Amino acid sequence: MTLTVFFAVLFAALLHAGWNAVVKLGLDRFSSVLLLALVQGGIALALLPFVPLPARAAWPWVLLGSSLHTGYKLFLIRAYGLGELSQVYPLARGTAPLIVTVAGALFLAEAPTPLRAAAVLAIAGGIMLMAGRGGLTRVALLWALGTAAFTACYTMADGVGARIAGSATGFAMWMFTLDGLLMLAFALTVRGRPAVAALARAWRSGAAAGAMSLGSYWIAIWAFTQAPLAMVAALRETSVLFAMLIGFFWLKERVAGRRWAAGGLILAGIALMRL
Repeated sequence: MTLTVFFAVLFAALLHAGWNAVVKLGLDRFSSVLLLALVQGGIALALLPFVPLPARAAWPWVLLGSSLHTGYKLFLIRAYGLGELSQVYPLARGTAPLIVTVAGALFLAEAPTPLRAAAVLAIAGGIMLMAGRGGLTRVALLWALGTAAFTACYTMADGVGARIAGSATGFAMWMFTLDGLLMLAFALTVRGRPAVAALARAWRSGAAAGAMSLGSYWIAIWAFTQAPLAMVAALRETSVLFAMLIGFFWLKERVAGRRWAAGGLILAGIALMRL
């Protein structure tokens, strides 16, 4: 991983933490996720005339990636409904890089060196250490792990698809557009038109958060074409560390000793990735 890609992915992680920190939508979780998906899809749709069309061989991956992103969102909503955010999110995000590392080694011939494997383990371990102790039911755990599986799968699909597409930007914009359409179709099916009307009161903060979210993952998709998927996936999840630091320095939140230890482990993983 070059220095340019390394810092680009760290910036993507900062963007991801940033939109999570600043957004205050005042909506239920389903509506919040729907709004973000629609904003991302709307921005991507507007950019389609200005980006290259993905290669024909990449279209199955565009369809697969957008479907997996939608599935991830629906699993995440369900997991949040069963467990606390502070527990579900680190488990869902921290497990995914481990899955991508194994899958990349088995299917993409991207077996990491011992040092790179240690970096992934340190980052993933630190993220999972962020989770609170106890209180997570077996059902909530299964949904959190299912969410992690979706994260790993869409990472693999987007990485392979972007490499085949010939244009990471073209692939990303079409994938975001289709993901937004799928979420809209699902929302209209299960909740009807009121599901969309309810978003109006939060459109401004939702627009800002959606734009930051799109930018964050757009960078990640480009990075998938420049470096091994496992390295990008692990480094991207350092957003958890940025979120903790934003909470401590900007929002004046208390941070327990366990979370500082987790942050130190994530920093160690970042350092190992550059050795």
